[in-house]
Parts: sequence; C-alpha cells; structure tokens
Amino acid sequence: MKKILIANRGEIAIRVMKTAQKMGIKTVAVYSEADRNAPHVRFADEAVCIGEAPSNKSYLLGDKIIEEAKKLNVDGIHPGYGFLSENANFAELCEQNNIIFIGPKSKSIRMMGDKLAAKDAVKDYNIPMVPGVDRAVTDPKEASEIARTIGFPILIKASAGGGGKGMRIVEKEKDVEEQMARAISEATSAFGDGSVFIEKYITSPRHIEIQVLADSHGNVLHFFERECSVQRRHQKVVEEAPSSILTPELREEMGQAAIKVAKSCDYLGAGTVEFLVDSNLNFYFLEMNTRLQVEHPVTELISGVDLVELQIKIAQGEAISIKQEALKINGHALELRVYAEDPMNNFLPSIGNLSTYKIPIGEGIRVDDGYEEGMDIPIYYDPMISKLITYGKSRDEAIQLMIKAIDNYKIEGVKTTLPFGKFVCQHEAFISGNFDTHFVKNYYTPEKLQAGLDEEAKIAALLALKIYFEDQKVIKVPFN
Repeated sequence: MKKILIANRGEIAIRVMKTAQKMGIKTVAVYSEADRNAPHVRFADEAVCIGEAPSNKSYLLGDKIIEEAKKLNVDGIHPGYGFLSENANFAELCEQNNIIFIGPKSKSIRMMGDKLAAKDAVKDYNIPMVPGVDRAVTDPKEASEIARTIGFPILIKASAGGGGKGMRIVEKEKDVEEQMARAISEATSAFGDGSVFIEKYITSPRHIEIQVLADSHGNVLHFFERECSVQRRHQKVVEEAPSSILTPELREEMGQAAIKVAKSCDYLGAGTVEFLVDSNLNFYFLEMNTRLQVEHPVTELISGVDLVELQIKIAQGEAISIKQEALKINGHALELRVYAEDPMNNFLPSIGNLSTYKIPIGEGIRVDDGYEEGMDIPIYYDPMISKLITYGKSRDEAIQLMIKAIDNYKIEGVKTTLPFGKFVCQHEAFISGNFDTHFVKNYYTPEKLQAGLDEEAKIAALLALKIYFEDQKVIKVPFN
C-alpha cells in the first residue's frame, strides 16, 4: 500500500498516521466542517472535507468516504475505532471497490457484531459461556422461566448492543417484564434491533480482554490481556496490562480461548476477545470487538509491538513474523481515558473551550491526543480529549507515574476525568488489585472526590505559607 485513508478523527487518526508515515505510506485525512482546523487534518499528507458536523452527515457516510478514496487513488482505508470500524456494510463496500479495508472481512464483522451469532460460532470450541440462552427472547413469561432456571440475578442484554446500551440487571422476578420492555426499547432505539437475550449475571466480575492478531496465512497470536474493570455506565475509563489477578496458567488458557474465538469466525487483523472473570477465577466468553481498541497502547508498551503496523502488514497480505513463544510481558502499563466529563456531576459531558491545555512529558509517559490549546470540544462526537498512558517496570511504578502525570496535566475550560483517575490510582482497592466492575458503585462518590481535592488544596496552601515564612527569614541586603 502506498496511500491509506483514515476514516476517523482526533487522536486515533493521528495514531494511525504516525505508523503509516513511519512505514513510508502516504496518508489522507477526512474531516467534518467542525474539524476543519483539527490537528489530524494538518498531520496528514492530504485532507478532504466529507460533510457537516454531525457524524451521520460526515464520518458515517461510507459511500462518500469511498468516493473520495477512489478520487485520491487510495489503496486502503483504516477505520480506527468507533464510527464505521465495525460496520460490515462499509467493509463490504471497500471490498467491492477494490480498496483494502484494514480490518477483518465483512463476514467476520457481521458474525461477531451479533452477540447471539457470536455465541453460536464459538459454541463448538469448548469455550466457557455464561449460563443463559443463546437465542432472542421476546416473551416476559419465558424470560421469567429462564431466570428461575439459571437463578437471579439475571442480565437482559441487547443482541446487537455495545457501550452498555440495551442492558438491564434484574434481581427479582416481579421486575422482569418492566426491565425487559426497557431493554428492548433502548436496543431498538440505539441499534435498530430490539433482540435481547438472557444470561446469568456474574455478581463480582472482572472485565478482562485478550488482544489477538490473525493473518491470511493461518497464524493467530494473542498479545496477553488488558484489565478493563474500572468503568462508568458500562464504559471503560481506566485500563491496564497485565491484569493483577491472572496466573501464568490462566493467562495462557484465556489466550488460547481467544485464539479459538478468532478461528471460529475466520478472523483477519487485530481484534479483542472479551471475557468476564468471576471471584473464583472462572472465565466466560463475553464478545469479540472486531477492531483496534481504544486501550491498545497498554498492550503495545508491555509487548513491544506496534499493533497498527501489524494491522497494515496483515492487510497487505504479509504473514505475522512473530512467534507466540517469543512474546513476553515486560513491565506494566496503565491508561486513563481523559474525557471532557464532570466526575462531580455523574460524568456528564462538559463541553467548552480548552483555554489551557498542557500535556505531561517524561520517561514512561505517553499521551495520544488530537487536541490543542484554544480548541473547542465539539458536541457532536465522543468527548474523549486524550489517552494518558504510563509505563513502569512494575505495577506500583506505573501507578505512581500516572499520579504524577495527572498532576502535571493542565486542562482548563472544561471539566475532565483527570481527578477521577487520580482518585482511582490512590484508592486502596485499586492499589491492592482487589476490585471489580463495581468499583465506581462501591467506592466512588463526588463527595469523596471533593474531600480529596479539598485536602490537596489545604496542603498546597500550608506549603505556600511555609515557603512564604521561610522567605521572610532571609535577610534582605539592599543594593546601593
């Protein structure tokens, strides 16, 4: 490939372009009218406007993106994550127009995008599944019967879902009908598909995912796990690699299970197989994400590989040159998603102007971003400003470096998740590794965060006062 188009915006667009440029591949940026002056537009070799600010009038216009790609003689399209990255129709459109889609084939995306189809695909591979039914359920009476069989609490889940939408935890039989109606309504609204299924709700789960890569020569490798249990509204905020609870034996078992999932759908490229792990370290297949993940940098840091480079090479038809036995975990990495959200107000979006924007720098600190000081955070897209990643020889070192990096990250004009990230890193449950997906519910309140901020302000004031008094003791010698 000599030229690729990145069908995305912000930090992931720049991230892909950096690797492409390193490989000697020209890049094309697409942008909406709202992103006309965005850094990813300037970073690319060429850039083209594809429509108005709303994503359904720009970044989601697959036909328009293909049209521009053909005009500019583009060889391949990298979708990043979000937008069209898991859109089987778009992947198919690329295939039909002889443009390489830097990702899996449309068939794999379609299969793994439907949770019921995904479960059906992997059931012959002896991969552990959460107890439940692997078909759509529409009758509340039948749902109640299933719930009585597998035991409460249950999870009603949208088949086509993601991001926590179309999900309802039900603890009592009397609530089944109401919660089912809500899940179906939400799933229909969000995905255009109201199919839901029912499974046992794992009460204290860890959310652990395995990075896999597969080429067209029959090679499938796993690149270890990522711990993604610190979430708000079923969406990840803090991720790390490796997980503090996996033994080498369990890591290998889950890695091999992830490889089997990839083989079950004839996978190609980079993907992530997600599992729930219960308090007894039993693991269960959850779903497969058929794209590069937001949190891929932590895997890159502990494995020493450039996942985007491997994606591009696989898309070009090359075989993965790495052998599974050669892959080793080195050190520990943490990632904090820096969202323009107010952790003091239920993590609601905080849109505004980045009047101050200074990123932390130093050894072991990586910031992937797509913003600059003075820019506005648009209301049209995901409110993630950047990803703050730290790397250390040990987990403790990575945590301490993250706290330091958060302190040195200066953002004014919008509220962000930086204070929440610090709260997590300083909390005993996180430090000890003894936490699950209920971390926010169990340990976090805005009041606790405010108390910590007040204490920091008090210490800073006392320190400033001490410096002032020390300064007053210094004998001032007047100049003649």
